[in-house]
Amino acid sequence: MMGSLSLLPVQLYLFCALAIVFSSSRSHAQQGASGIEEDNNQRSYFFYQRPEYPRDCKDIHSECSSSNSSGVFVIKPDGYPEPFEVYCRNDFQLGGWTVIQRRINSSFDFNRDWQEYKNGFGFLSTEFWLGNEKLSYMTNQAKYELRIDIELSNGTSLFATYDAFRISDEWSQYRLVSVGNFLGNTDISCPPNMIFGNCSCQPSCDDPTGLNNCNDDCIGSVETCVCSSGFLMKDGKCVLPSECGCFLTQANAVLVAGETHVNEDCSEKCTCEDGELSCNSNYGCDSNAVCGVQDGVRDCYCNAGYEGDGETCTVIYTDCYDAYQDRKRQNGVYTILPTGWPRGPFNVSCDMTGGGWTIFQRRIDGVTNFYRNWIEYQHGFGSVEDGNDFWLGNEQLHYLTNQPEKSYKLRVDIVDSGGTSRYSEYTTFETGDNSTKYRLSVGGHSGNSYDGMSYSNGKSFSTHDEDNDACSYHHCATGHRGAWWYTNTWCNACYTSYRYCYYFETRSSCNNICTLSNLNGNYNGGNGQNINWYDYYYCNLRSAEMKIRPSSV
Repeated sequence: MMGSLSLLPVQLYLFCALAIVFSSSRSHAQQGASGIEEDNNQRSYFFYQRPEYPRDCKDIHSECSSSNSSGVFVIKPDGYPEPFEVYCRNDFQLGGWTVIQRRINSSFDFNRDWQEYKNGFGFLSTEFWLGNEKLSYMTNQAKYELRIDIELSNGTSLFATYDAFRISDEWSQYRLVSVGNFLGNTDISCPPNMIFGNCSCQPSCDDPTGLNNCNDDCIGSVETCVCSSGFLMKDGKCVLPSECGCFLTQANAVLVAGETHVNEDCSEKCTCEDGELSCNSNYGCDSNAVCGVQDGVRDCYCNAGYEGDGETCTVIYTDCYDAYQDRKRQNGVYTILPTGWPRGPFNVSCDMTGGGWTIFQRRIDGVTNFYRNWIEYQHGFGSVEDGNDFWLGNEQLHYLTNQPEKSYKLRVDIVDSGGTSRYSEYTTFETGDNSTKYRLSVGGHSGNSYDGMSYSNGKSFSTHDEDNDACSYHHCATGHRGAWWYTNTWCNACYTSYRYCYYFETRSSCNNICTLSNLNGNYNGGNGQNINWYDYYYCNLRSAEMKIRPSSV
């Protein structure tokens, strides 16, 4: 755009301004003739022999002055060891211009070393540098005029000429000996509302601060046409802010795409969408929100204990039982925020029919793989939204069961392989944090199924990549192909005669066990690796669900 102008095509030309003409005046001819006669009629002949190759494009053009065609030709400056190709411009300014440099489309990197600039690089048909060594020979065989043609990104064409361009040889590091007098039109006339100055980040209607759309090629000491103070770039022109589509009069500011602005009393909210300003004059804060500024942005913000966009705020429950007390009776997904939880609210599946239980584990089919690593069990996996299998996460479970002034009980619902539903309840249930490897505290069993958790009391959680079971002979999570609070009570023994479904085989005729329950095992798995509850009574369960609610209920 015009506000961040840069040099686009650049071409440098050499033109031989000194015509080397071999001629004699008539008096000189007559004098020579009489001298020859006086010298016994001896005759002397002087021949001018042209070199095999022309010395520059001027020589080429002189040979055929009727042609205005430009293109690639071969030249050989005086003293240069061999001929080389150059591009000649014959279509303007009397023709005969030798092009020594061209930049048009960034197809070549000009950040080159000394040797490359000495010998030249690029292609004559596109971008190139002819070479300092060639330039040195050319500019020291006659007096040359240098012309520089440039085009700005807005299409403006400029040129500069110097009437005595010459550089030295490599021994003098190709020193610029002279350039001569300047002639050109590089005094730029800028469009309306623009001034000629140092190029910088150009503010625009889309980016009023000029911080997001900076043109890196424009930064520095480059001078070009830029918007005058108080004007913004729009469609290549500099306009007043009021001419921008998302100009907000009351704030005297221009909003960028997607940006919103709320007035002082939060009674109006304006948004910039697709370059147009849209304002809601019926905007207002919820009764459980305040109008204020957070992180430099004024808006409606929900009070502590509530969530929402500020216009609508709903209470944040600490668990499913909070929602149950708020007369929520529909089973399904609710959003909670346990006290002390360091991150944002998260979704849980709630059993409201049973009285506000927060479900943290569910197994109903074999679609979801439960043979997961430590990180996955730490943060949870599966989906609570669609009612499929899931594990809520050990971190979430720790914060849930360690909330101030709350203690929790556990309920385990199972359906055995025969389709019979059973349950167990525990009056106390709590897990430690990551530093304890989520150590389990559980007790006070009741229900119509056997106690499958008591041996896990005081044990740390283990996964196949995190062995915390204290069993010296086996990795219980691998043996049971699950993740659990495994015990070391029996794991060091070898049971040769037992082949019950809750035993896993360690070697031939040697079976072992690390737990009386393995609810995170393989769905329909083999011996010792399946979902089971209290040894052989309930193996390969059809379903299992673990959930908690406050003990006081």
